[in-house]
Amino acid sequence: MFQSRSKSDRHPAQSIDRKALLFGLMSVFLCGIGFSIIAPVVPFLVQPYNSDPAAQAIAVTLLTSVYACCVFFAAPVLGALSDKYGRRPLLLLCLLGSAIGYFVFGLGGALWILFAGRIIEGITGGSIGTLFAYFADIIPPEQRTKYFGWVSAVVGVGTVIGPTLGGVLAKLDYAAPLYFGAVITLLNVAYGYFFMPESLDKNRRLKAIPLVRLNPFAQLASLLSMKSLSRLLISAFLLWVPNGSLQAVFSQFTLDTFNWKPATIGLLFSIMGVQDILSQSLIMPKLLKKRSDKQIAIIGMSAELVGYGMFAVSALFSFYPLFIAGMFVFGFGDSIFGPSFNGMLSKSVDSSEQGRIQGGSQSIQALARMIGPIIGGQVYVSLGHAAPALMGVILIAAAVPVLWGRRRPALLK
Repeated sequence: MFQSRSKSDRHPAQSIDRKALLFGLMSVFLCGIGFSIIAPVVPFLVQPYNSDPAAQAIAVTLLTSVYACCVFFAAPVLGALSDKYGRRPLLLLCLLGSAIGYFVFGLGGALWILFAGRIIEGITGGSIGTLFAYFADIIPPEQRTKYFGWVSAVVGVGTVIGPTLGGVLAKLDYAAPLYFGAVITLLNVAYGYFFMPESLDKNRRLKAIPLVRLNPFAQLASLLSMKSLSRLLISAFLLWVPNGSLQAVFSQFTLDTFNWKPATIGLLFSIMGVQDILSQSLIMPKLLKKRSDKQIAIIGMSAELVGYGMFAVSALFSFYPLFIAGMFVFGFGDSIFGPSFNGMLSKSVDSSEQGRIQGGSQSIQALARMIGPIIGGQVYVSLGHAAPALMGVILIAAAVPVLWGRRRPALLK
């Protein structure tokens, strides 16, 4: 099942290490649970420190933004270090940091402690980029989009379980989901310490790390100067800005617009995970036979655009059935965009550059998710509940033609 051969002359014939694949899939599964389990309770953790709903919305979005800001600065460093020292030590360190961040956030006691927890977690949050580099190490180029689809499906299972579990645990205490997230992340650290193999051979590692690679702005400039990647990354940035806004205001939006409680919010978050599972198991295999990575990405972006439109209308009329339907449409688009984007990205460079390219991509995504919540929170408070969704419609409408005109790099032809 796991045997495959690479046809690329840049990569010798290889088989996929089962232990490495298992650890990677377990890690993204637990990351999916750990990240999504806290989503339904964030507004309720903020409430004791801000009685004004508008101030609560700003605080919730800033908590998301500060996390993304830390990822932005940390991701290139983590990517470069993983290219030099290997993926294993960096992943274990990042997972440990995430567990500490969850614990501090759950501990609470003051608003600044909540921010401290998000900062700690954000500094180690670039592990996602290192995880994708880990998968790129062990998977032949021509199979990466398929396996990245598996990754998306596994994350989907985690995000189905996480929000629902978080909503249930919140009945005990609003901080309970945070402590649970810390525990399962520590279990993943323990598993990785004893069973995780290193994926990057020593003769394929960087000999030295240029200082420029540790500068996220220089990293962005370097990546955007690559003609084969610039349109891809710009279009993804335009998509990630409203995604970051949606992620930040989702819980506050459903609380303010529909008066939902954590358990209901958790169930709605789970829709995204269900979409990942269904899309990767039923739809993506058929799309990969008939469409290129770029075509699949554009289909996904178009579905997200429609989903944003449905969110906006549901907000204007306080009509939650349309909002739920929009979650299915948006979730489908999000579930197929991710694997196709990561497939195009990973095929654009060779093994020694995977950490750099994935770390750089993570930085761009973090930058978008830093800007998105700030803008989304402001327009949500000043222009109304539908404004963040309308922003999504506008930005994705601009992103589709940018990606459509992207030049195909040689490895993708």
